[in-house]
Amino acid sequence: MSSVYPATHKGGPSAGASSQRPKLDARPSALTLVLFFALLACGLLFTAWSLVSDVTEATPGTVTWVPYILLGVALLIALGFEFVNGFHDTANAVATVIYTHSLPPNFAVVWSGFFNFLGVLLSSGAVAFGIISLLPVELILQVGSGAGFAMVFALLIAAILWNLGTWWLGLPASSSHTLIGSIIGVGIANALMHGRDGTSGVDWTQATKVGYSLLLSPLVGFGCAALLFLALRALVKNRALYEEPKGTTPPPVWIRALLILTCTGVSFAHGSNDGQKGMGLIMLILVGTVPMAYALNRAMPTDQMTQFVAVAQVTQQSLVKSTTLAAPAEPGKVLSEFVRTRQLTPEVVPSLAAVTGSIGAQVKEHGTLAKVPAAAVANVRNDMYLASEAIRFLEKSDAVRFDADTLANLKAFKSEIDSATKFIPLWVKVAVAIALGLGTMVGWKRIVVTVGEKIGKTHLTYAQGASAELVAMMTIGAADVYGLPVSTTHVLSSGVAGTMAANRSGLQMSTIRNLLMAWVLTLPAAILLSGTLYWLFVQLL
Repeated sequence: MSSVYPATHKGGPSAGASSQRPKLDARPSALTLVLFFALLACGLLFTAWSLVSDVTEATPGTVTWVPYILLGVALLIALGFEFVNGFHDTANAVATVIYTHSLPPNFAVVWSGFFNFLGVLLSSGAVAFGIISLLPVELILQVGSGAGFAMVFALLIAAILWNLGTWWLGLPASSSHTLIGSIIGVGIANALMHGRDGTSGVDWTQATKVGYSLLLSPLVGFGCAALLFLALRALVKNRALYEEPKGTTPPPVWIRALLILTCTGVSFAHGSNDGQKGMGLIMLILVGTVPMAYALNRAMPTDQMTQFVAVAQVTQQSLVKSTTLAAPAEPGKVLSEFVRTRQLTPEVVPSLAAVTGSIGAQVKEHGTLAKVPAAAVANVRNDMYLASEAIRFLEKSDAVRFDADTLANLKAFKSEIDSATKFIPLWVKVAVAIALGLGTMVGWKRIVVTVGEKIGKTHLTYAQGASAELVAMMTIGAADVYGLPVSTTHVLSSGVAGTMAANRSGLQMSTIRNLLMAWVLTLPAAILLSGTLYWLFVQLL
């Protein structure tokens, strides 16, 4: 969800407007730097301590270092993706408060970084696991294999390369577009390498849902920001709100408070939405390298296991009553094929009943997820993943009808198994938050200048900044609630463009052309790059 724009641009606000230009080159104070590096050190130490503790507790006496070397490399790549994401994107949230002189630049960056951090920590995880559901099911089930590592490495490296390449060329690009394209590229390449039609390697229903959110969110940003600005101008007759700032004078108190509030909201929403992309992929990496520690939620309390087993048994009985067929010999393969192809066969429901019963029996046998033996962890998790995805598709299918009790049981059982497999440890959130924050500290000036100076032909006014930020905050927040990835850069920059159009200020068409060019090129380029890298890494691994 990130963008970087050309460093130089013809047109835009005149040189005479330099008196209104914020002082972007002011250095942070020594106290700020000390505090920043102290918090950074604490976060890194907490992350390292948590990871070592989890692995040591779950896998005592392990002597081979190969999985941990792979884990370290994969984590560095995943956090590198989040760093580049922050480098590109996070500073969008502070552009309006800086260019309306609502907050000093350095303070605004620290303020935004703090609320990005909170957004990551308090995120729901819906976006993270929505991204994972786009990946080929056979690779998710074998994420610890060579092909699984090839998948993770290919899509992350492709996303990083494209983001850095577009930054170098001065083209705006969305990290969300890039990551989705990389996932689609891996899926297509994996299907072709197994002799299948390339289109069969992607969950096109989920990809279409994500695609619509990425496509429509900038249009929503443009239209809603324009309408909000027009409504504000019609209802609030304070001329100062619609004129360029005079010198570095801050706006009226109430509009300043609104700008700071929306900057805070966009920062929080951005952290909550964008940070989850890296979290989902990091969890796949952890499951593949140290499954004993992270394949199942070992923190689930023992007393919850009684409820888990009871729900599994009731769900199995409901499914058995709804079909006359016996379960096939290999129910897991039937569910895997169903999840991959979405083709409902008569064996799917009895297979789901058998897998549900097996999950309940294994959890009952061991008493708690933390005591599931190493040899069984991967199978239990895969059964839970297949059952959850099968239930998700069956609930949407018109080809099979369940009674109300069965549907309620399926929903309850899906909630239980999702709690057991779709979890994100606190240290993962902290690590992602640090990566995003570091990226912001490196790249904020370039982005701020673009949003503040290179979209419209006039200086950003107070009313324009407030309208764009408010719409961006609400759009990104809504997307997070519904588990949809959106581009913060595209939403906010299109919101600024919408207010410029509504004010008849004029748009700098070269910047708009760059936005459209990146929109068109990002998906096909990411698909080609990640597909090629996946093929190469499979040969190597």
